[in-house]
Amino acid sequence: MNSNPVLVLGGTGKTGSRVVARLRARSIPVRVGSRSAATPFDWTDRATWDAALTGVRAIYLAYQPDLAAPGAPETIHALVAAARRHGVGEVVLLSGRGEPEAAECEAIVRDSGLRWTIARCAWFAQNFSEGGFADFVRAGEVALPAGDVPEPFVDVADIADVAVAALTDARHHGRVYELTGPRSLTFAEAVAEIASATGRPIAYIPIGRAEFVAGLTTYGVPAEEIGLLDYLFGTVLDGRNSRPADGVEQALGRRPRDFREFAHEAAAAGAWPGPE
Repeated sequence: MNSNPVLVLGGTGKTGSRVVARLRARSIPVRVGSRSAATPFDWTDRATWDAALTGVRAIYLAYQPDLAAPGAPETIHALVAAARRHGVGEVVLLSGRGEPEAAECEAIVRDSGLRWTIARCAWFAQNFSEGGFADFVRAGEVALPAGDVPEPFVDVADIADVAVAALTDARHHGRVYELTGPRSLTFAEAVAEIASATGRPIAYIPIGRAEFVAGLTTYGVPAEEIGLLDYLFGTVLDGRNSRPADGVEQALGRRPRDFREFAHEAAAAGAWPGPE
């Protein structure tokens, strides 16, 4: 295998940090793509891109804040063009299910001239333990504008496993994997699973979008993340993605991790308070 490093963009995030850990565990050279890295990479400062891309053989491309964010297609087009100039051979793109903007970015990657794999993902289970909902869970009251729409939450450990498989095995080139959990849950059911895992009551409260945005602002969630979550709840969470997909099984030959497994593992790791 080419001994040049893999550039993991979003290398300190939910999926990227796990991709980095798995690659390093296999003694595969890694360059972490973040603003705080030894060789910094900043999506908003293209002057940092050349140094980060120099000598890289492949990229794990997790765009911050999200492919659904304004300006994402133009930025992705510029990034893959720069990667091509630097002789990068392949890219694994983290994408989202049911997002027209993400589909546009996928097309840019497919047409880039690079070898590619696309990991098209459901909502992350870890949003409840590491993301915008974690403080709600810790406070014992999760108020979301999700209605009764079910979602097949995917564990980011599965995403990382698929990404590493794609970065280390040419059989995954040219594949689009839809990554979900094995079953769909409403957000109320997901919160109930977490309550069971923690052994303490956690209420789920359905609210409107305006109230949701105000609550996130109070908790200090960054404005970009708030806008993205409002878009996802208001537009994408309409049932279009409720059916589980078999991408994890296609890529890895095993079933995806269940939300209940995630909840018990996160509770055991101290993600949320236990029984009082």
